[in-house]
Amino acid sequence: MLPIDVIALLGKFWGYAVFVLIGIGFGVSLELAGFGDSRRLAAQFYLKDMTVLKTMFTGIVVAAVLIFMSSAIGILDFSQISVTQTFLWPGIVGGLIMGVGFIVGGYCPGTSVVSAASLKIDGMFFLTGTILGAGIFGESLPAFSDFWNSSFTERYLLSDWLGWSIGATLFAVVLMAIMMFYGAEKTEEFFRNKNSGKKWSWKISKRSYTAGAAAMVAAAAIIWLIGQPDPVRKWSLMEGKYGSQLASRDVFIHPLEYVKTYNEAAIKLVTLDLRTPEEFGKFHLSGAESVKPEDMLKPDFIAPLAQLPAQGVVVLIADEDSVSVQAWKYLKVQGVNNVYILENGLRDWNKLFDGKSISGKSINISSPPAEVLKLFPKDAYTPKIKISTKKRSGGLCS
Repeated sequence: MLPIDVIALLGKFWGYAVFVLIGIGFGVSLELAGFGDSRRLAAQFYLKDMTVLKTMFTGIVVAAVLIFMSSAIGILDFSQISVTQTFLWPGIVGGLIMGVGFIVGGYCPGTSVVSAASLKIDGMFFLTGTILGAGIFGESLPAFSDFWNSSFTERYLLSDWLGWSIGATLFAVVLMAIMMFYGAEKTEEFFRNKNSGKKWSWKISKRSYTAGAAAMVAAAAIIWLIGQPDPVRKWSLMEGKYGSQLASRDVFIHPLEYVKTYNEAAIKLVTLDLRTPEEFGKFHLSGAESVKPEDMLKPDFIAPLAQLPAQGVVVLIADEDSVSVQAWKYLKVQGVNNVYILENGLRDWNKLFDGKSISGKSINISSPPAEVLKLFPKDAYTPKIKISTKKRSGGLCS
């Protein structure tokens, strides 16, 4: 299932070679579209040449359709695609500054690179200014870092904001892009014919445009109809990737390893107790959260787990392996990293720690200290937890 880890598949040399080729292709495409010419870029703000707007919206819509169609039919795991974090107000202010710079200079940072590569002098000056500006920004950042880091939201999609499904949101975006494309096309025609005596028409003269728009609408409608895979369908698609970890029991950790992890300050441990509220009320581990198995299917519950820091570890506790295993499957396919299951739940917990004392004092068995590990042989358990950093694929522009 996509995305492919190119470095892991091809090694560093050929992996980076692929990135260079993609970059060259991207640069050539921008140059062919006229993005290396400041006059053409600036002309969109005077409504005379809307090539940039049409090209960018076409690229956005086609990419979105391909991504979510691939996800809908199960060949792409969208949770592994990088989504840029949102810093709302800094983004608005930065966008305004960039917009003014775009109008005045005729370039954005990315297109200035294209222009400079074409040896255009204005592009070289703009790129030099961009580099100097980035350096000044970096040096002066401490003066306004609080604002720069404000209004932060992790992985927040347009569909999350609207409260719509991915399919409905994509369909609306496609319609909006087509309307903007039409408006841009007709605006260009108006200014082109203004002093030529030719009549302006509301009709689209190019059949290829109509066919392309129809194809995008049809594809978006199909994506909406199919829907994005829920955790149950995602597991059926991804069982081959993760199933071996369950079969080998590599994700089942010994209670002593839990104690070690619990006492490591560098680790952000999240303990989810899937037992009944009654059982949880009788005894639970310190810091554990009582949850229901069906919570694993709720996006609002999953979101903070999928956004844990790099040192985040999630441990599941249940009376029956079938319950914890099912929860593990749902968490894994929704992008939660470093998920483990406490072996045998809490059935062996009291027996293991009951009566243990340190320096003559009985330990609190709901939160055993790290010193309790010294009361057991060093080979009492096999360490299973391996902190892995979440790798998400993504690209960037400027």
